[in-house]
Amino acid sequence: MKEKTSPQLPNWLLVLLGPALLWAAWPVHPAPFALLLFVGWVPYLLLERRLTLANARKRQVFAYTYTYLLLWNAFTTWWVSYSTLGGGIAAVVLNALLMCLPLMAFRQTKKRLGSRLGYLSLPVFWIAFEQLHLHWDLTWPWLTLGNGFAAAPQWVQWYEYTGFLGGSLWVWAVNLLIFNWLIKNCKLKIKNELVSAEAPSARQFLTFNSQFLTAALAIAAPIGLSYLIGSLYQEKGPATEVVLVQPNIDPYKQKFAGTPDFISYDEQLTRLLTLSEQKLTPQTRLVIWPETALEESYWENTIESNPKIFRVRQWLKAHPGVALLTGITSVTSYPNKLEASVTARYRDDLGYYDVFNAGAFFADATAPVQFYHKSRLVPGVEKIPPLLTSVISHIDLGGTVGSYGSQEERTVYTAPANAPALRVAPLICYESIYGDFTAEYAHNGATLLGLFTNDAWWNDSPGYHQLLRYGALRCIETRRDLARAANTGFTGFINQRGEVVQTETAWIPTASRGTVHLNDELTFYARFGELLGRGTQIVAVLLLLFAFWQARRPKR
Repeated sequence: MKEKTSPQLPNWLLVLLGPALLWAAWPVHPAPFALLLFVGWVPYLLLERRLTLANARKRQVFAYTYTYLLLWNAFTTWWVSYSTLGGGIAAVVLNALLMCLPLMAFRQTKKRLGSRLGYLSLPVFWIAFEQLHLHWDLTWPWLTLGNGFAAAPQWVQWYEYTGFLGGSLWVWAVNLLIFNWLIKNCKLKIKNELVSAEAPSARQFLTFNSQFLTAALAIAAPIGLSYLIGSLYQEKGPATEVVLVQPNIDPYKQKFAGTPDFISYDEQLTRLLTLSEQKLTPQTRLVIWPETALEESYWENTIESNPKIFRVRQWLKAHPGVALLTGITSVTSYPNKLEASVTARYRDDLGYYDVFNAGAFFADATAPVQFYHKSRLVPGVEKIPPLLTSVISHIDLGGTVGSYGSQEERTVYTAPANAPALRVAPLICYESIYGDFTAEYAHNGATLLGLFTNDAWWNDSPGYHQLLRYGALRCIETRRDLARAANTGFTGFINQRGEVVQTETAWIPTASRGTVHLNDELTFYARFGELLGRGTQIVAVLLLLFAFWQARRPKR
């Protein structure tokens, strides 16, 4: 028999509703809004089901899917266009296109292996894609679903076991449960859809039944568990005083030579030293300056001959017991082409050389400088994938376009003699959105996350607010404090529970002094890495192979 249907939302409204819900759920909106993540994909699931039952063409399904993802990307990451309009459009358009891959794989699996296995495959394909998006040349994991809880760290204290991909699984599991409940209880049938004669005909909207209860528990239980973990957790490790410096130098007008109101590099260094001096106490053991605080292309093999490094050394000599971690633009040379890296540049007067967005660590006034070369480079800005060099080499997303050098291993700075527990993990800006990457620092012995960044590239937008909140998730995953020094934006401290405990006012020159705890214990996530991401990739490949095999089988 046929059943009368409830009024249906038009397709275009579903395509608008879902991205709006996902955007509203995302940091920087208040923590309770993160609940909207649990329904943000329901409009897409309803739309995809409607199109399937109506035998819509593949082109039509793809168009709706792409529009859905394009709007979500645009609503949430539009601020990338502050640096250049072209860069912002490229980030939104290309990332939305890549996000179509797991959803199209889900459709094919559902078509060939049935609805039950098809819907179960959806979170598998999505998380496998998110894992891929963490490691390849086009990496841009800003919208990893587990990041959506960054404004509500008290809900996800269990990230110390699963990492942020556990949050992605949580989001999809609840969306699928709510979708199933709606289908079963709310008469969301399309025209001509057959319904079993035994189906109840008088169910009311929002019927409270076991399926609704299951969905509610799937939200409440992880949150309750998280509050329990958080209430029992105590900050670990000896306490140490750290000073962070925020010089507030406009990267568009003041920071770099050739900008309209350029502040000389000597004056910039004076500002850094002066602000540091204002917050120092006899208990201070570490000072952190922001990304590219020393910006003048310092050659690593001759760095000690640079007059500004001499000034830094003299300042450290006047403050014994203080170590310095600073962002720096460094350069290293190679004797010939055979020994040069794949990112090496060439000039007739210089030969082969690499430029690095780097960190430099001065353990004291005389210890050799320890360098770290930023490893997670921003696509199109600091790293141009070989296949896209000719396409995006002209796009500027903030900074110098081109491929910087990088390094593979996670460098942890050697502890100063007077602070043996202080082993800092240098994180440079964009690197702090990578969970497994950050966890490798803890695995290598880091007791403190030291983040140096330049939030001013995106002006006063949601971008740097989101980046601050993502840092809180890295603290939970590793149970490490985070000391965050920004050129401007948010300078301050986040504790091992992911709580922002101190921030300075943005957009003014200032410094911040705080106490951090130096934990050396490893969380489950730091010890074993991204098990969920790697596991879903294996399952995703098996599902695709099985679906392909089913499609090739002769029909009876």
